[in-house]
Amino acid sequence: MGTDSTAGAQPALARRLGTADAVMIGLASMIGAGVFTVFAPAAQAAGAGLLIGLGIAAAVALANATSSAQLAAVYPTSGGTYVYGRERLGPWWGFGAGWAFVIGKTASCAAMALAVAEYAAPEAWRRPVALAAVIVLAALNYRGITKTMRAARVIVVAVLAVLVLVLVATLGVGDPDAANLDGWATPSAGWYGVLQSAGLLFFAFAGYARIATLGEEVRDPTRTIPRAILGALAVAVGLYALVAVAVLTVLGPDGVASSVAPLAAAVEAGPWSAAVPIVRAGAAVAALGALLALLTGVGRTTLAMARGDDLPRWLAAVHPRYLVPHHAEVAIAVVIGVLVLTVDLKDAIGFSSFGVLLYYLIANLSAWTQTGADRRYPRWLQGLGAGGCAVLVATLPPPTIAVGVGVLAVGVAYRVLRHRVLRRTAG
Repeated sequence: MGTDSTAGAQPALARRLGTADAVMIGLASMIGAGVFTVFAPAAQAAGAGLLIGLGIAAAVALANATSSAQLAAVYPTSGGTYVYGRERLGPWWGFGAGWAFVIGKTASCAAMALAVAEYAAPEAWRRPVALAAVIVLAALNYRGITKTMRAARVIVVAVLAVLVLVLVATLGVGDPDAANLDGWATPSAGWYGVLQSAGLLFFAFAGYARIATLGEEVRDPTRTIPRAILGALAVAVGLYALVAVAVLTVLGPDGVASSVAPLAAAVEAGPWSAAVPIVRAGAAVAALGALLALLTGVGRTTLAMARGDDLPRWLAAVHPRYLVPHHAEVAIAVVIGVLVLTVDLKDAIGFSSFGVLLYYLIANLSAWTQTGADRRYPRWLQGLGAGGCAVLVATLPPPTIAVGVGVLAVGVAYRVLRHRVLRRTAG
């Protein structure tokens, strides 16, 4: 297939990661984005009904995770659904998945860099601090996957410790009020608001895709990737549910909706208010962890697309010493740097959700075609995942959808022109 057209000219990526390592990368991607950035807008959309939205998002994420795991076991190479779509549905489907992933997750990287600055810097310094975070972590990624893994492990452990502190300070020694959950099953915003909250909360579950994009760098990928994807998702679901209940019972739906940092506000409302700086620092570290893992995944998908002639061949280069896609990582860091200097955090999150949901829609359609020994999970799960992704995309704000469609059109036009040039050159 075209996905390996340049593989012989470049060194292979090194298989250095085990199951625990892959789970850590998935958790680093998820918990930074989820716990610290999406509960407030989800509460704005659905109030206490965000608990239903969380359940819907988790169900769609589980269906998507089984599809990704089933596909990754058969195609253990870099690129994730870009490769799966090409192999199962055809080159255009693969390109659509890869392009949606790259643009969506590049926006996610910008969102996480901006989130770091929101928590760690005064307003006048936020964009410079966000840019500095991108530069430092891109440089760390450039030095190799082993160094990335070590940093991800430290970040995950630190963030989990902060989340335990939040739960103890709110549900343990705080003053939670179960009455604040009244009406969660019949939210005033109706089902549209619940689905909109689910679309926002799904952004927080998307980190397990980073695991699939590392298929060329894990040991025994047929076993490791499925286990790591489901393991990371299970931990994240449990954490999100506990934290959602904690902030809602302490602050109430209106308090969560009006807070820019609901976890810090929930801790501040209790007897351990002195721990608020620790929570804010934990939020910044979590966003750094998400940014680190996101940079890794976007670089590998860009590498795969360049190998398949869907992006410039220059991006397919692998560093001879560090064994990373160094040209792709530098190019992505430059784009993210421009975004953090020009875009808004909420806009970046919305656009990321658009790209990620389309990516998983194609993953589910690809997994639907698998049969025989390649099938690990019931086909109805892929149907649930595809339908859920389509519904959640439809709940996104119309301006976000319009921009997303426009950027997809740019990618399609580029691929058409590039392949015309390649055919003429070959002729």
